[in-house]
This record gives sequence, structure tokens and C-alpha cells, in this order.
Amino acid sequence: MALEMAPVMVGATRSGDLPEAYAGGQVARGGRLGLLGNTDVMDAPFNITSYTAKAMEDQQAYSVMSVIRNDPAVHSSMPVGGLGEYFYMRGFYTQSHELAWDGLYGLVPHNRTPSEFMERVEVLKGPGALLYGMSLGGAVGGTVNLVPKRAEDVPLTRLTTSYVSDANLGGHLDVGRRFGQDNAFGIRVNALRAHGDLSIDGQEENRTLGSVALDFRGERVRASADFYSIKEQQRGGVPLLTSFASADIPKAPDPTINPLPGAYINSRSKAAIGSLEVDFNDQWLGYLKAGIKEQDGSGYLTNAFGANAQASGDFTARSFVVNNYFDVRSTETGVRGSFSTGGIGHSLVASANLIVQESGAVASLITWPSNLYRPGTPVLAAKPNSYKTAETTLSSLALADTLSFAEDRYLLTLGVRQQRVETKGFDSSGAETSHYDEKALTPAAGLVLKPWSIPVSLYANYIEGLSEGGQVTDASASDYGKVFSPIKSKQVEAGVKWDMGELLTTLSVFQIEKPTVIKDSAINTYGQDGEQRNRGIEWTFAGKVAKDVRLQGGAMYLRPIMLKTLNGQYDDNDAIGVPRRSGTLGVEWDLPWLPGLTLTGRGTYAGNQYADSANTQELPSWTRVDLGMRYATKLAGHATVWRADVMNAFDKRYWEGVYNTTGAATVGVPRIYRLSMQIDF
Repeated sequence: MALEMAPVMVGATRSGDLPEAYAGGQVARGGRLGLLGNTDVMDAPFNITSYTAKAMEDQQAYSVMSVIRNDPAVHSSMPVGGLGEYFYMRGFYTQSHELAWDGLYGLVPHNRTPSEFMERVEVLKGPGALLYGMSLGGAVGGTVNLVPKRAEDVPLTRLTTSYVSDANLGGHLDVGRRFGQDNAFGIRVNALRAHGDLSIDGQEENRTLGSVALDFRGERVRASADFYSIKEQQRGGVPLLTSFASADIPKAPDPTINPLPGAYINSRSKAAIGSLEVDFNDQWLGYLKAGIKEQDGSGYLTNAFGANAQASGDFTARSFVVNNYFDVRSTETGVRGSFSTGGIGHSLVASANLIVQESGAVASLITWPSNLYRPGTPVLAAKPNSYKTAETTLSSLALADTLSFAEDRYLLTLGVRQQRVETKGFDSSGAETSHYDEKALTPAAGLVLKPWSIPVSLYANYIEGLSEGGQVTDASASDYGKVFSPIKSKQVEAGVKWDMGELLTTLSVFQIEKPTVIKDSAINTYGQDGEQRNRGIEWTFAGKVAKDVRLQGGAMYLRPIMLKTLNGQYDDNDAIGVPRRSGTLGVEWDLPWLPGLTLTGRGTYAGNQYADSANTQELPSWTRVDLGMRYATKLAGHATVWRADVMNAFDKRYWEGVYNTTGAATVGVPRIYRLSMQIDF
């Protein structure tokens, strides 16, 4: 049977035209590439994976982090059980608030983002300054873009009830309707409430979500409005992370032990986001997106943050309490269109964006002696008063063109973004203590070749990332107070994608270089002379390998080394918290002799990693196995799905990752049971 190439998805792509789900339904055929719009995976000059709502439901995902754990390029740096969900992508640190909402930064919750009101979670590997602009945290390892749910043509009323060990009960209602001529108007409502004990002894959760998504699909005009309110509270304890005193690493403790009884976390987020898209003609459209977010949080948001753990388990416990808020306004506008010149197709886009954030983050700290295995009585620090500590303004202009040749068999994307970064710091009196205002130009180029009749794409890219330049805070330095230009990270990548009809696979090799700031002691000044260079090879796959068997996962080998360190002290050492080898493998098997029953399993592997720059504190490799099953049937004539999963099925105890450059290792997830019943009315 002849194989056909997938149609090219470039040009004046519409925001509502989501790429279809691929065979097996776990991932989509493509995703959003920032200002380039929705693009088929075979036409994208980048490594992208888009996880579907079906995958999230079947895995009983509760947050974005629980979704992207499926990707071998993603490695968690915070323990399960708290609200912080920080992670590494291709070996570079990313914070939970650096996710994009339908292409806009700054509008997701600052701590963790629930997955229950998401249609897609899209992962773009590598820097994305051209495609998305600069995030508020300056992440360069990749971009996670969230696509909210919209009402579909088929009416939906879905109730999901859940139980999570130890005794956490939840209910999630998902309702969607379309009405009017040609179903032009749509409304999608998601409401969630979960309450009860969590896996840590004495820890209790109260989680609520309310969201409304409105949209209009006209012949020439499309519009949408999203509103969400999220409130999360935890009482009685938080997970543990700690640094080590020496190379003698203690055994990982039981993750259900409560290291900080009496600890609490409060987090509240609300946002309103609107978009408008107008077709000027069949080739050109204009778009405008804007949103506001208000966020406040308090408590032990970075969990039980200990230090100097001995082999005996003795360590310095820290009661680190935070009080913060983040108010954000984010806007993007642009035009996108297609035309031809001399037989060469063009998909041109010009855009401008603006992000303004006012924030206040204040913390207090108390320490006391404790033990990893037998925690002592904690001394809880008092919550400090919050005040405005910073203002950040990110603005940029971007222009990109995708040229197509030989009936779209060859695609060349060229683009550039001019970014301005301005930040101000303030003290408790409101006086301005620092001011930073810098500009940077970040180009990108991507190439896709489809030289054969079989559906194989060869691709390559050069793209830059952008992070805020550092400021010298060492008062003894002769250049104290100096502010550096924005830090440019550079990626070079090449790969091959093969669509085998029901199995999609990507193999890529890449290098990402990111400068760092180090001190030259000879002249007592600082400079952006250090560097982290990550070289890797990555393989991902998703789809069907048999009629009743689906696979999804991949593997990555990464060499994350530090260069140009102070006096060459750590040159060629591995960067902190980045394993060289990692992989995931998810399997689903529909039992042929019992229709409706599916067995599931997922294995996750992370190789050895270091908790210090000297590479003397080595965390062992680990493998975790998650098992589950689901049964689809009808109950009183209503479609019903029962799901049961156990995370860390063999109750393995391990150090999972390292929090940023602090050297604080995170305790692996305990064994957790999840049960749910989903019914459509």
C-alpha cells in the first residue's frame, strides 16, 4: 500500500485548528510553534511532542508536571506532594510558572498548574526565544505550551470521581456545549474539588478549580475568553529536600515520613485571557491575545528545605516560610499570511508582545537539628509581611518567514526577535534599589527536507534562548552592582522523523550552550565567562505497534559539562542535577479476550547525577515502575471508564533529583494508589 505524505500545516493557520490525535490517541500530529502557529510534526524543524486530553485522563494526571514526566528530556527537581513543580529540560532548569498559555507567557499559576482543564500539553525541546519570546524566568531547555479545553460539536457532560491514597477524595465535572447557527458559540466549564489526606503522614490537601472557556467560530472571525480560579491548600506537612555534608550520601528516607509537621501552604491564582482572530482574506489574518493574572502564595512553598545531611541521617532542618504575590499582564498581537514569489511559497508572520509583572517575594528562616529518619520537633518560622520587591517588563518584536520549495518538500524557516528586558528592584520602604534595562537580538533558522516518497523528514535548526543577565551582588568586587546584558543560549540540532503510519518516531542530536557569570579573582571583577554546554542524543516514539498495543516514551543521553569555571576548578565536570542517561517507556495493552479492559505500565529511569559542582556527591541511578488498568463499559446506558493506578508499584526509595544549583536532593515519590470512575451523561 502506498504511503502518503501528511499535508503541510504552515501559512495562515487558525488558532482553533488543533492538529489531530495520532494513532493510539496519546499524542497529537503536531502542535503550536509559538508565533508560527499550529504545525504538523513532520513539517516542524524542531523536536515537539503534544500530549492529548485522552492521555491525561487515562494516566489520571493531576498537574502539568505529571503529564510531561512522560518525556525523556524532562527530569523533575522537586518531590511529589508539594506545590512546587520545577524540572530540567534537556539539562536546563525550568520553573513551573514559565509555562505558556496558548502562546502567552506569565498567565499560568506560579506554583503548579492543574491538567484537568487542558486539551493539550505541548513540549518544544530547546530554546525558543524567536517562537515565544523570553519567559519571566528565562528558561532555555524548552517550552511547555498549554492549550485549554474548548467545547466540541458533540455535547459533553462528564463526571469523574477519584480516590488517592491515603484518603483523598475528589470530584471533577467537565461540561461542554455548542449552540447558535452552525454551532458558532461554545462554552466549556470545568469544576474540581479534592480534599483529604495525602501520602505524607499528617499531610492534608484542599484543592479547588473553576474554569470557564467561551469561544466563537465565525466565517471570518474567531474569538475566545478563558477564566480560571484555582485555590490550593496543604496542611500538616510538606515533602523533604536536602543538601549533603560530604560525599557519603545517606540512604533516601521513607518518603511518607513527615519532616515538618505543622507546615502549611496556601496558593491562589485567578486569570482572565481573551483572544481575537480575524481573516482579512483567504491568505492573511490578524490576531490579538491578552490576559491578566493575579497570584498570591504563602507558607512552605519550597517544601522542607534541609542542609548538610550526614550519612547517619543527621541534618540541619530549615523552616523556610515564604509570602509572595505576582500580578501579570501579557499581550501579543500580529499578522500571519501566505503568498508565493517565483514558485517559492512564503508563510510570513510579524508579531509584538509585552509582559509586565509586579511581584513581591519575602521569606524568613529558622534552623534546628533533626534527622532524616527520625525528625525532631520543628521550630516554625513566622510568615513575613509581603511588599513589592520587583517590577519586570519584557517587550519584543519578531519577524519570521517559512519558505517552501518543490511542492512543500523543502521548508526553510528564518526569523529574528528583538527583545527588551527591564527590571526594577525595591526595598521594604518602596525605594528603588536596582534598575536593569537591556536589549538583545535573537535569530533562528530551521530546515526540513522530505526528499523521499516515504514519510520521512530530515530537520535541522539553529535557535537562541534568552535569560536575564546577572547583577554583581558581591560587595567586595570592584564592579559591585554591575548589570550584564541578557544571556544568550544557543542550540544547534539535527534529526530525523519517521511516520510509519501508526508509530511516529524522532531521533535528534543537539548541543545547547549557556553562559554563566564567574569571578576573576586576579582583577576582582565578574564576567559572563563561564559556560554550561549540554550535548545530547534523544529518541522518542509514540503510537501503535500492534492492533491492541500502544507505546509512548523514549531515551536520552546527555553530556552536561561546565566550562571556563573559576580557575578551571570544575572544568569538564557534570552540571548539578542532570543525569547523563534517562528514559521512559509507557505500554498499554487492550486484552483481546475481555473487551474494554486495558492494562498499563510505565517505567522511568534516571542515571547517576551529582549534587555538587565538584562531582563528589553522586546520587545513584534509579528506576521506577508504575502499573495500572482501566475498564471501559456502560453503566445504565452511560459510557463509563474505571481506572486504577499505582505509582512506584514496588515502593522503591531513592533520591530523585536536585533542586536547581542548591545541591538539595529531592526524595522520590512514595507508593501512591489512584482510583477513579468517569461517567458521561
